[in-house]
Amino acid sequence: MKRIEHHASFGGSQEVWQHASKSTGTEMKVAVYLPPAALAGQKCPVLYWLSGLTCTEQNFITKAGAQQYAAVHGLILVAPDTSPRGEGVANDEAYDLGQGAGFYLNATQAPWSRHFRMEDYVVEELPSLIEQHFPASSMRGIFGHSMGGHGALTLALRHPGRFQSVSAFSPIVAPSRVPWGRKAFAAYLGEDTAAWKAHDAVELISSSQVRVPLLVDQGDADEFLAEQLRPELLREACEKTGHALTLNMRPGYDHSYYFIASFMEQHVAHHARALLG
Repeated sequence: MKRIEHHASFGGSQEVWQHASKSTGTEMKVAVYLPPAALAGQKCPVLYWLSGLTCTEQNFITKAGAQQYAAVHGLILVAPDTSPRGEGVANDEAYDLGQGAGFYLNATQAPWSRHFRMEDYVVEELPSLIEQHFPASSMRGIFGHSMGGHGALTLALRHPGRFQSVSAFSPIVAPSRVPWGRKAFAAYLGEDTAAWKAHDAVELISSSQVRVPLLVDQGDADEFLAEQLRPELLREACEKTGHALTLNMRPGYDHSYYFIASFMEQHVAHHARALLG
């Protein structure tokens, strides 16, 4: 791993690292915030952030304002890129497919299957690297926004015990039923819709025995609310199965990082309670 950025932040260190990924077969960039406790040598829990469509590792670290809260609670923040990138990596002209739109799954269809293995990267490879190279404990939380909210929910549900806490901002909760998800799943997973359900939070809640409490914040002025996000489907699934869900509908908020930054403190505190006891 090679450090390519370093900035002092709230007594800690905001860094960006680059490394060769075995999962994707490409160079990957990942942002790592080390709180003061970690710089002092204390092993800290790790909170993974998954960003949305078109984002890189930069959006979260420059816009969300999470470092100040991670510093107080003693949490390491890790924010990977949203997909493999580079020459020779499959891409599409649209913003919602290809580079910048990995959907946090392992693609099974050509040409995507060669590099688009973001589930393996986030669940297996990245935690191994973080725990090897930084003063990180084995306690992990995961959260994200939009496509990344989808990733946080599904990866926590698909990998019991891997993440001890989960939350999301404006997640795509039922990708197999909405345009963003149907387009991506058809490309990455093929036309068998049964395979899509394994990466759909609503479907997973209906069938999974995993019961990790969910915290979701959603703006009611979000331009993607009715067509792409549909949080009511998540509420219905949780009510049917008794899965713990706190769904906060925030009046007047949209899909932007202005919304995310407004409620970041509550989300970091939610994870701190679970990861630090």
